[in-house]
Amino acid sequence: MDFNILCSDKTWIKLFFLVWIFASSFTNGNWMYLGMSSVAVDTQQTEKCNTVPGLVLEQLDLCQRNPESLLCVSEGARQAIHECQNQFRFERWNCTTSQNYSVFGPIMTKGTRETAFIYSILSAGVTDSVTRACSAGNLTDCVCDPTNDGKNSVEGWVWGGCSDNVQYGLHFSRKFVDAPEVLKHQDTQSVRNKMNIHNNEVGRRTVRDMMRLRCRCHGVSGSCEIQTCWKSLPKFSTVGAKLKEKYEISVRIAGRSKRKLRPKTPKRHRQARTGRKKRLSKDDMVFVHKSPNFCTPNPIKGILGTEGRLCNRTGSGPESCDLLCCGRGYNTQVVRLTDRCQCRFIWCCYVDCKTCETLFDRHTCK
Repeated sequence: MDFNILCSDKTWIKLFFLVWIFASSFTNGNWMYLGMSSVAVDTQQTEKCNTVPGLVLEQLDLCQRNPESLLCVSEGARQAIHECQNQFRFERWNCTTSQNYSVFGPIMTKGTRETAFIYSILSAGVTDSVTRACSAGNLTDCVCDPTNDGKNSVEGWVWGGCSDNVQYGLHFSRKFVDAPEVLKHQDTQSVRNKMNIHNNEVGRRTVRDMMRLRCRCHGVSGSCEIQTCWKSLPKFSTVGAKLKEKYEISVRIAGRSKRKLRPKTPKRHRQARTGRKKRLSKDDMVFVHKSPNFCTPNPIKGILGTEGRLCNRTGSGPESCDLLCCGRGYNTQVVRLTDRCQCRFIWCCYVDCKTCETLFDRHTCK
């Protein structure tokens, strides 16, 4: 899939627009979804928001008030999917995308840890993209955050310039990303909808909490007598890595949480429970169902298996051949790489190079 879309692009282009919410349930054999549709959008006519399928009323209202925001949603989804694939590139499930409208395929029908990560990273992606667009002046509804401009800090530096307006990014993401889930939850009171909304917020909070202070020195010959500082968004890869950490320690929740989400208590511990109940943190990534076995292909569940995946024979982490290949073993192939080397510039004007060959072993899962 090609997700190379810039939210600041004002030219006539055909883009693969990702409208937000994925399939979150599978009922009567039909996908119930409020988004993730592919549609050709003319960026000079984005005010015609009703031409985009799958949007609920709240999303349509946001779109009509600020049509450029749709391009930022698309860019946010693009970078989120890219980062998801980066974080899971050595895992049995590697954040595979499909060519159908649901993007991630049937994996989204279950409330697994993988689904939890997808919701979190996509919500974070939209928050990040919209916030950056505010600072760049690409959205009509917001600008960068000048709240503290000119104020002195207790540490001796001065707030200066405009900080990234993460509050607007959070506000927009809650309104747009959560809208379909909130609407469905009003009708079904489903724990799955609660899970999705919770994980959306985990993604947003991660972006907000990782904002960093950046400073610039002023003074004679760079003496740094005065520092002006502002808050800036982190690199999105840093956000992705933090969400991957949350994924690793994600909490399984009870399937019948009526009012609030609560951790699932194993049967062997129920008799030994004390009067105090364990509470979930707002920063905990949560899931309902156990993850499937990603080792062997299962087209119905959208699982490709790990056959043919590159692995590290000497590694000890998830990328190792022992773990990635699920104990099936691996094939080794000697690969010959030909490249230019020992190049030198000759006056005037060409480059003379030798041809070098390198042999290396390539290991793939059986």
